[in-house]
Order: sequence, then structure tokens, then C-alpha cells
Amino acid sequence: QVQLVESGGGLVQAGGSLRLSCAASGRTFATKNMGWFRQAPGKEREFVATIRWSGDITYYANSVKGRFTISRDNAKNSAYLQMNGLKPEDTAVYYCAAATWTSYPQLSSDDYNTWGQGTQVTVSS
Repeated sequence: QVQLVESGGGLVQAGGSLRLSCAASGRTFATKNMGWFRQAPGKEREFVATIRWSGDITYYANSVKGRFTISRDNAKNSAYLQMNGLKPEDTAVYYCAAATWTSYPQLSSDDYNTWGQGTQVTVSS
């Protein structure tokens, strides 16, 4: 079973950048499709981006397309979310997650069975 730990969150001004990291333990990371989700106060958890286990296919929510980039390094058991052009509406707790199944893509939080603890991203205007 994979365990996940996010890092890299913080406070940034609008237009700035952050890079989130997700460190995974366990020997199965390289076989897992990975996703990033976020949850703002009072809102449902929402899909942000996902990357196939092989790293060759990615999907993004329309709200972040062109600004965020998901990537992974299977040799380092890590996934990343590079966030550029941040906006105040990007403020949320960001979670990385490992998908349950091998089919791809998986855009619902119900399709992920392993979650990190989350990292706070706050974008000031």
C-alpha cells in the first residue's frame, strides 16, 4: 500500500508560483495513476490534475489548464504539481492521491483510495 506526504504549500501573491511535491512510500508507486485535488473552505473537494502511471498522459481541470503542470518521477517515488499564475481562487488545501484502478483517466475523488494529509496553498490578492 502506498502512503503519501505532500509538501510545498504556502502563502504567495497573485501571479506567483508554487511547486507542490508528493512523496510516496511503498513499492507500487510506479504502477499507480496519481491525481491532485483541492478543497477550499465550505466547498467540495475538486479535481485538479491527474497523470498516468507512465507519466505520458495528463489531464487537467479547465480552471487550471495552461497554468498548472503535473509531473512525476517514478525513480524518486514522487509526484509534483507546478502552479504558475496563481489566483486567489486557487486558495485551498491541496491533496495528492493514488488511484484505485489502472484504467485512466480517473477524475473523481471516489476513484482514489489513498490520500495524503494535504498542504495549504493561500494566494493573496
